[in-house]
Amino acid sequence: SCWNEDYNINPGTPTPESGKAAWQSLKTVTKDLKEGKIDAMVTSPIDKHNIQADDFKFPGHTEYLAEQLEGKNALMLMTSDVVKIGVATGHIPLSKVNSTLSKELIVQKITAIHKSMVKDYAISKPKIAVLGLNPHAGENGLLGSEENDIISPAIEEAKAKGMITFGPYGADGFFGAGEFTKFDAILAMYHDQGLIPFKTLAFDAGVNFTAGLKDVRTSPGHGTAYHLAGKGTASTTSMLTALYEAIKIYHNRKEKALQ
Repeated sequence: SCWNEDYNINPGTPTPESGKAAWQSLKTVTKDLKEGKIDAMVTSPIDKHNIQADDFKFPGHTEYLAEQLEGKNALMLMTSDVVKIGVATGHIPLSKVNSTLSKELIVQKITAIHKSMVKDYAISKPKIAVLGLNPHAGENGLLGSEENDIISPAIEEAKAKGMITFGPYGADGFFGAGEFTKFDAILAMYHDQGLIPFKTLAFDAGVNFTAGLKDVRTSPGHGTAYHLAGKGTASTTSMLTALYEAIKIYHNRKEKALQ
């Protein structure tokens, strides 16, 4: 138990008390993880608006944990047996994606995916696909210049560093034609570009894994789903998969450390 207050819980109805309880729970488990009292963290979905407080002004778990758990290069990586997708930019407005993207950032995220595939998933030579930002990956500059100016140079730099990286690919055809099945992981440029296909392909069993942290943290791949609370109809699969995924990653890391 993380608090002593006696709260009146109404399933599916966010309250100031429920936001406070969620924040207290997150603080407590993060402290226990940092102190080595537990081996891994599995978080439930949070209401990103309701959890906001004077000492919590983050857009989500990932950003908070990146600050707390030495995650300068933390990456939101959505994982399943079908596909693994990371995002170069996470919980930011779409209007800020262009100005946030840079060659350096994309190389950083490719590197984070590569290291995670090797350390966390025991894939020795992962193949990574990188999506373009614009429709049809810019059509050689006709529909946007980001592919030529920053994304392709980032891919070439990653290759020069020994990472098996391909792209940029137009996102629609990449998923529509099943190209995603040929790669171990994918880097999308922004949140919805990666999470819409991921949740279409693996909603019930998808896991949100924060790669690039010194500790292991997973979460179900879905949100709070207030409309299902208390009805007994929500699927437990994603939460169970998140638990198993945390255990698997923890043991993969231990085994890698022994090699």
